Amino acid sequence: MGVEIDFLGASGTVTGSKYLVCGGGKKVLVDCGLFQGSREWREHNWEPFPIDLGEIDAVVITHAHIDHTGLLPRYFELGLRCPIFASSATVDLAGVLLPDSARLQEEEAEFRSEKGRSRHELPKPLYTEEQANGVLKLFRTVPVGQDKEIIPGVALRLERMGHILGACSVSLELGGKRLLFSGDIGRYTVPILKDPVPRELHDLLVIESTYGDRLHEDSDVLPKLEEIINETFTRSGAVVIPSFAVGRAQLLLYYLRELKEQKRIPDIPVIIDSPMAQSATEIYRKHPKDYDDEALGIASGGRSPFDLSKLYFTRNRNESKKLNSIDEPMIIISASGMLSGGRILHHLFHRVSSPQNCILFVGFQPPGGRGDWMLKGSKTMRLFHQEVDVRARVESISGLSAHGDRDELLKWCRSCEGTPERVMVTHGEPDSAKAFAGSLKKELNWNAKPATYRERLTLE
Repeated sequence: MGVEIDFLGASGTVTGSKYLVCGGGKKVLVDCGLFQGSREWREHNWEPFPIDLGEIDAVVITHAHIDHTGLLPRYFELGLRCPIFASSATVDLAGVLLPDSARLQEEEAEFRSEKGRSRHELPKPLYTEEQANGVLKLFRTVPVGQDKEIIPGVALRLERMGHILGACSVSLELGGKRLLFSGDIGRYTVPILKDPVPRELHDLLVIESTYGDRLHEDSDVLPKLEEIINETFTRSGAVVIPSFAVGRAQLLLYYLRELKEQKRIPDIPVIIDSPMAQSATEIYRKHPKDYDDEALGIASGGRSPFDLSKLYFTRNRNESKKLNSIDEPMIIISASGMLSGGRILHHLFHRVSSPQNCILFVGFQPPGGRGDWMLKGSKTMRLFHQEVDVRARVESISGLSAHGDRDELLKWCRSCEGTPERVMVTHGEPDSAKAFAGSLKKELNWNAKPATYRERLTLE
């Protein structure tokens, strides 16, 4: 017997997580993520799959983020028809994220067609909302923490890993081998979600390395958030927070609830101006089994960890636009977190020129992007074809990342039982993956190496 693993994504880069596992006469795809970032990687999204997609017997998803699920609608159009297995929360979040991704694909193709900004005469979307809704019908819920034979000859077990709601590690047993895929490893002692669960290690560990070469700044989020809100309140200004809709927005609500209940900040309105963040928050409320003890204690008392006084969700674009005419202290949380588009750009356009206001970054800003320029002190920024003065205070809070850093990744490895025969390091930029593989060798004496794109590993 034996097993072959093809590394079809998240190898040499952070995005596009995708591993084809063949053994015991079965073919299983672990994750099916969209390549993001540079054009070189994004163009891989259009490439044909190495085998006939109709030959795949099952897909297993670690979590709902688009870099782990975002190619499923395209593969559905190309013939994927097998069951897709994931945790219950992941299935629910995919039901929000995949149609939204499809709408963005369609809007981008339409924009490029209208403006003539394409190398193709008739630019097409990578996939459509109809295809996204079609692939969602293939999803099947798998209970977490239980062994399950998902198809004859293939056993699966999911265990919670923090990161976002529903995120799990995936262990597969097939072809006489036992493989473990870490998925994205969350952080320890961060509110809401349980800490990453240790696993048994056997023939192969495939582990992420997003922050495998660095540490998060050791900052206590609450005091910094309290200080920024109170200072902005004294100026009668608004705090505008670009935020990811899934995970980050809910963590912010959790912290703001704590600050309000402890009367550490004034009871000003908190507006979530993101339809996806609203949907994701409802899904977070629906899945208390993922909560840690503190969040579960709040929920068991009949409250939601995400409910606070004067919390409002905008229902449509008109309500979003009305916020721009309100001149009083408030907190606006809106997408996208990296200022790549969405409603946040309108809020910046209307508020970034006032010294009363504060723009608060709570996530990574890619080099050369709008957020990066603002954090580096740029006095102007271009929004909607206009040069806009940046007079608002610009702040950032670290410590809100959903990815474990190098020490947290090692902590999870040390908590696991046994020693893996082989370790393949993935889901990191080349320097990060190489550094973390080195740490695994030095700290744990594990047989670790970074995976390369399209590499095939054979376990005899």
